Amino acid sequence: MAKPTEEDVALKSAEPLVHQHAPEVQAYGHLIRMPIALSEHTRKESVGNLNQLLADTITIRDLYKKHHWQVAGPTFSQLHLLFDKHCDEQNDLVDELAERIQLLGGVSIAMAPDVAAMTLIPRPPRGRESAPVQISRLLHAHEIVLKEARTMARLAAQSGDDGSNDLIVSNIIRRNELQVWFVAEHAAALPLTYAT
Repeated sequence: MAKPTEEDVALKSAEPLVHQHAPEVQAYGHLIRMPIALSEHTRKESVGNLNQLLADTITIRDLYKKHHWQVAGPTFSQLHLLFDKHCDEQNDLVDELAERIQLLGGVSIAMAPDVAAMTLIPRPPRGRESAPVQISRLLHAHEIVLKEARTMARLAAQSGDDGSNDLIVSNIIRRNELQVWFVAEHAAALPLTYAT
């Protein structure tokens, strides 16, 4: 067999390599060592907690997108825009959580079936719901995230994982509290056209 010429090699190198398979480089649940001055126990605990928060944050993000598409009624315009804005903000939190998990040496949850299996937020029906029900569903989801985030922030602080504590308090808790305020104000039973 003749040795391939440089021209043959150059022509082949431009072709995409498709249908490749290989073993995983890191199994889910396995931590790699990261030189960040945190014990393996602390990193493992934080990775588990952050993956739970990640699954629930992905779910709340997707709830916002579902409601953005399906909202109807007299407040359509305001809620359509608000839900989309909140979805984008939750998406930023998803990225921050996943990157923190990787930084700790873990593997972040990523695929929809895994998220569905892990999330604590109840699944909505596939169909459309009224705006008041959408709002109630979102407020309940936020409450779940905030309750677990506060517990996880305390655990991270107690174990010396200041980075995870800061992420949870400064980003997850504060963003979710602000979104609760904006959504909850739409549920106030105030008259629309006249004062009582």
